[in-house]
Amino acid sequence: MMTTIAVGNQKGGVAKTTTCLSLGACLAEMGRTVLLIDLDPQANLTLSVGLRPEELRHTVGEALLGDVSLVSISRESNVFGMDIVPASRELTVIDKILYGRKNYEFFLRRKLEAMDKNSYDFVLIDCPPYFGVLTLNALTAADLLIIPVQCEYYAMHALRQTMELAKMVRDRTNPWLTYRVLVTMYDQRNKICQLMLNQLQQKLDRVLYSTIIEVDTRLKESPVFGKPITIYEPRTRSAQQYRALAKELMNHG
Repeated sequence: MMTTIAVGNQKGGVAKTTTCLSLGACLAEMGRTVLLIDLDPQANLTLSVGLRPEELRHTVGEALLGDVSLVSISRESNVFGMDIVPASRELTVIDKILYGRKNYEFFLRRKLEAMDKNSYDFVLIDCPPYFGVLTLNALTAADLLIIPVQCEYYAMHALRQTMELAKMVRDRTNPWLTYRVLVTMYDQRNKICQLMLNQLQQKLDRVLYSTIIEVDTRLKESPVFGKPITIYEPRTRSAQQYRALAKELMNHG
């Protein structure tokens, strides 16, 4: 049974792409097959696996607008068992084109439904850091939305907006969508971080992952080398934390 997970937040810089890549790599490390889908016009997930968006002939936009399947344009990554449907900056235009088409919210969902359900165990979708047609497609197609969030004031405001968006999508296009919150880039030396974490644990205990991803320089470096942290520095704290997240996801969703 294939599980589709969107990773998104309406605020940028919260480790959304890093979480998508690292979680996917950890699931693959556990023997699961994973398909990453880059839906962000910035194409950071594509860059993070060592691909150059401007050099790619086939990207996710082709599948969304045409008869091409997601599998046919997917590329193998440097992680065994993990493939990627890459993106390019053309997604900015495609976002506007899709809006003019009937039932535009369901384009990605239909592409996923057309896939052999035994092709992959998990599909992870990296969403744009704003609400638009591409994000709506991702949430309409997803079983679960993971919302990465930093323990700081502006991030908390964006978290509320993203949770409201998930509820709206449940009402409109995907009644089965659930969401979980993941604390990222946590600095245990920072008192504000500690305060914000305590508030999250009190108010969102039912949807908050117990795993916390702490600040790690190696984690920031890994995309530059086109590798997930599990390959770049497999013994680091953040690699272990993302492995813990993968186990938590497998056990509880």
